[in-house]
Parts: sequence; C-alpha cells; structure tokens
Amino acid sequence: MDTKKLRQKILDLAIRGKLVPQDPNDEPASVLLERIKAEKERLIKEGKIKRSKKTTKTSDTPHYENVSFEMPNNWVWTTVDELCDVVRGGSPRPAGDEKYYNGAIPFLKVADLTKDDEIYVYKAEYTIKEAGLKKTRLVNEGTLLLTNSGATLGVPKITTFSTTFNDGIAAFLYINKEIQLYLYWFLKSKTDSFRKIDQGAAQPNLNTDLIKSIPIPLPPLTEQKRIIKEIKRWFFVFNQIDQNKSDLQTIIKQAKSKILDLAIHGKLVPQDPNDEPASELLKRINPSTKITCDNAHYTFKVPTGWIMCKLGEICALENGYAFSSDDYKQQGIPLVRISNISDNTINLNGCVFVKKEVDDRFIVKNGDLLIALSGATTGKMGVYENENIAYLNQRVGNLKIKKNVLLPEYRNYYMFSQIEKILKLAYGGAQPNISSKIICELQFLLPPLMEQKRIVQKIEELYSYFDNIQKALEA
Repeated sequence: MDTKKLRQKILDLAIRGKLVPQDPNDEPASVLLERIKAEKERLIKEGKIKRSKKTTKTSDTPHYENVSFEMPNNWVWTTVDELCDVVRGGSPRPAGDEKYYNGAIPFLKVADLTKDDEIYVYKAEYTIKEAGLKKTRLVNEGTLLLTNSGATLGVPKITTFSTTFNDGIAAFLYINKEIQLYLYWFLKSKTDSFRKIDQGAAQPNLNTDLIKSIPIPLPPLTEQKRIIKEIKRWFFVFNQIDQNKSDLQTIIKQAKSKILDLAIHGKLVPQDPNDEPASELLKRINPSTKITCDNAHYTFKVPTGWIMCKLGEICALENGYAFSSDDYKQQGIPLVRISNISDNTINLNGCVFVKKEVDDRFIVKNGDLLIALSGATTGKMGVYENENIAYLNQRVGNLKIKKNVLLPEYRNYYMFSQIEKILKLAYGGAQPNISSKIICELQFLLPPLMEQKRIVQKIEELYSYFDNIQKALEA
C-alpha cells in the first residue's frame, strides 16, 4: 500500500471540495474573502504592507480562467496575494561568519523544514547574532513558511517560535489565522506540482511573485474546519499503517535472523542418520586429521552427524592486493573495494578499474563471498554476482571453500549470521580492523553435506515467503 499516494489523493479531494459534504447553511467563502480583503486594505493604509502591483482596490472577486477544476458553489477562487503578504528570507554572508552567526537568535534553513513530515517546525539548527538581523527577516511564532528554492522546494511548515530564516524560505505574513491551516494543507497538496514549474533555470525556484499568483480554491470557513479534521483523521490512519509496516519489517528482519540461528544449530530441518557424517568431510581435506567428537562441553547439543571445527579448517580467507591510486584507470578490470560491499551484495556502481597483471588469488569470480576487514564496514559481507571477473583490493577478504566440504550457499548464510560477532572481535576503536587469522579462528558447526542442501532449501523457501511480504509492503 503506497500511503504517500493515498495522502496525495486525500489532499486532492480536499482542495476540490470532494472530501467532505457541503452545507448550504455555511457562510459563503465570498463573504470570508471580503473580510480578508478589507483587513489587508487596512494594513496597506497603515503602511504595514505594500500594495502589490496586481492588487486592485475593488472588492469584486476577479474571474479566474483556465482553472484545473470546477469547485462547489459556495467556494470562491482567490490567490495567495489576496489572502496575505509574501516575503522571502535572507542569509547573512559570508555563511558561517562569526560576526553574524552562532548567537541567540534562531535561524531557519531549508533543511529544518524538510527533515520531517510534521506540520510544525520546533527547532532551528543554526543561530545568528544581532548583527545578522539586518541581513535577514524576523517573524513571529505561528508564521506559515514555504521552502521556495532547490530540489526540496514547496514544503510548508508553521513555526512554533519567533525566528529568522534564509533566502530559500518564504513567509506568509498577516494571514488570517482562521484560514492558515487550510492554506498549509493546500500548499502541501501542491508540493509536487510546484517542483515541476519550469523557469528555464538550473536551480528550481519559486519567487514571491509566483507564490502570490498561485490560485487557491477557498471554501467557507466552517467547511475548512471540517476538511482539516477529515485530513487529520485520514493521515492518522496512514501514519498507523506506516508504523505497522515499519514494525512488520522489523519482525521480518528478526524472523530471518532467527531462521539462520536455527539453521546453523541444526534445528531448522531434521537430521537423517543415513547422511555421510561431517567428520568425513574434514578427512577429505586432510586424511590424517584426527577427529575428536567430544561435543559435551558445548552449551548446546551438537546434532547427530555434525562436527565442530574452525572456519580455517574448511575455508581459506585470501586478502586482496595492495593496489595504489596510480593503478586506477577509466577502463579495465573492476576493482572491489570496501566501499563496494553493501546489503550482502557487491555493488560495482562507482567502482574504479585497473589494468594490471595479478596473481589468480586476487581475482574475484561469480559466487565468491567477500568480507570487509577494516573501516566502518568491518564485518560486512557481500556475494559477487557477475559473470565477469574483478580484482580484489587490500583489506577485503575472499572466503574460499577447501575442496567439496561446504555448499557456497550454506557458507554464505552461515557467515551472514556471524556479522555482528565478527564486528565485536574487531579492534581499533573508531576505525575497526580485523585480521584474516581471527576470522579463521571462528568456531564452525559443520553439518553433513546432504543436510546442508536441505537447510539451504528450507532457508530459501522461508525467505521467499518473507520477501513476498516485503514486496507487498513496498508496493
């Protein structure tokens, strides 16, 4: 369920007079508009605001042509300019200059308005000093604002405190407080269309003239209140759906983790006494290996046919080659670096290329499991899924299976379950590191090969179920 589209649909119905029924007993919007015009005329005479070039002294409601829909009879078309004054903020420059910034006066930037989907803005991340007031504007709490520049233009907010604001924000001054929330929801309904306005400039911008000329379908005041109440009711429902989706996504993540935990402890599928025991797998690697089946000292029961060993007994972890930046080319063999490991996959977008002959052990092939050995992504893993080879950079390990003792898919699932453990074993503080030797010392509970196949099949079956739920949530 796409709640974003549903929210937009509710807003579209609201501003077209189709969200709540009309009441013929409501005072017509034309009467409300006349009161607003009269108040604005008073402010002009008092010199508090300037008369717009497009504002006339007549109280006649102008006829709006080329409007996008027909509205109810007791509504009226108007413009932002008829409802209030619109001003743009200002930014003391140079930005960050201690002469102007880091004082006691709140200073809003576009990011303060766009960081969440709340109606109100409660905090400004930046402040200015008295010297900066001459370079910007100060507005009272309760002022309606609108981002008017850049990729995130068209986002309305109402400030809960007196504040200054930069030139990427416009303010609606002297607006009738009774219609402010309706105007907020109207502006919110138009965010996407505002961003499609083409002014022939690289940087999208809504100047004050454009904002003032925006046509607004104005309902009667009592209907506005019904509309706002209904919008809030629907948005509350959508918020609950989003929260439930988030909770369900968390549950799915936890369920997948639990599936892996059951799998690697022999509790996901039943054991088959006819399976070749895992001890025989170790003998394939080293026929002289002495198998000791003393599993009594473990805190859990080792399944029949399984055996505890070290990861290094069944796998080898090859570190990458120390390529230098001088080796980087525009074309050649893609180089897998730590930055290319994400979400259990290898993403080659933005990778660098090299043209250099290296040893085969530094070549990455389809199906290889790579592990980050340093930096913020230490312990993160990804499967290389590409028919073309790549090279492996230093501090990325390639976990290769020794002989035919382990299914690659089982290796992957097992190691994915160990990511947090590997990170805990890392050292180095802010920039953690881990050695191949430490990873190879990890305990590995090895199942019979046939049971590995059954486990992988069961994991994929269960994961498919959860993945379908995930897709439905994102649809």
